[in-house]
Amino acid sequence: MAEHEAAFCPVYTALNLLQEKWTLHIVRSLLEGPKGFNELSRAIGGVNPATLSQRLDHLVALGVVEKRVESYMPPRTRYRLTEAGRELEAVIAAIDRWARKNLKAPVG
Repeated sequence: MAEHEAAFCPVYTALNLLQEKWTLHIVRSLLEGPKGFNELSRAIGGVNPATLSQRLDHLVALGVVEKRVESYMPPRTRYRLTEAGRELEAVIAAIDRWARKNLKAPVG
């Protein structure tokens, strides 16, 4: 077992979660409010439905996103951020500030 696996490191664990492709895009989109699966897919753009489903299931299991099946016919699933998920707004805002200061917009 590697040394970093022997002891829990919150930063290491959080970075592993947040580096997963599409995770921050999902959180950023849900900061605007609850969304259905297809609405979320369109808002993010380019994500494979199987990957989106997998990421959402993982975020639900971690308590970052809440999944609610509404009782309409046909059944409709809505996703929203939990309190823990909403706390990531500060992380996304910090990334936004850094990017605006240090990265140039692509030309073309």
